[in-house]
Amino acid sequence: MNCLVVTAHPLPESLCLTLTQQVVDQLKTAGHTVVLEDLCADNFDPCLSPAERASYYSSAYDAAQVIGPVERLLAAEALVLLFPTWWFGFPAVMKGWFDRVWAPGIAYDHAHDFGPIKPRLKNLKRVLVVTTLGAPWWVDRLIMRQPVKKVVKTALLSTCTLGCKFEMLSLYKAENLPPERVDRFTERIYKRLERWPYN
Repeated sequence: MNCLVVTAHPLPESLCLTLTQQVVDQLKTAGHTVVLEDLCADNFDPCLSPAERASYYSSAYDAAQVIGPVERLLAAEALVLLFPTWWFGFPAVMKGWFDRVWAPGIAYDHAHDFGPIKPRLKNLKRVLVVTTLGAPWWVDRLIMRQPVKKVVKTALLSTCTLGCKFEMLSLYKAENLPPERVDRFTERIYKRLERWPYN
């Protein structure tokens, strides 16, 4: 498959980027075509420009400043997102990638009556989200009700794709991890990816 790996962490020595490299290596070893997009290293601007926002409801979205990211998203059959969860949300640069790249005419079309939007990412078949959190599992799941998962699964994928298979792996209490927990989490990632593209 054509796999797009998008990662977002400002520190090159972070666990997030270590996991990113492991994912890229595994996908390549399995024979997939892999494109890596490191939003922080690439200095991706998360701010929706005035021209982009003004064109959201025009005949054509102004994607002039994000042509590369748009082309990579449209070419992807599988997507892996790796990022830390901060304040139970996305890092700003990842949120900005959604705002600027998952745009009308690219990820979806507006309905003429401003009803439900219509999906355009029909090529995207699989998405895996890998995230780390400082919080324990019960705060994310029982109190916050997994806001990041809801946004990706319901707000993005259910409206912009057709029948895309979604999976998410969250590593909790990630600020003080013994090596064996990292190893177990890495093994969970490997097991998910080794099933691609069939299961």
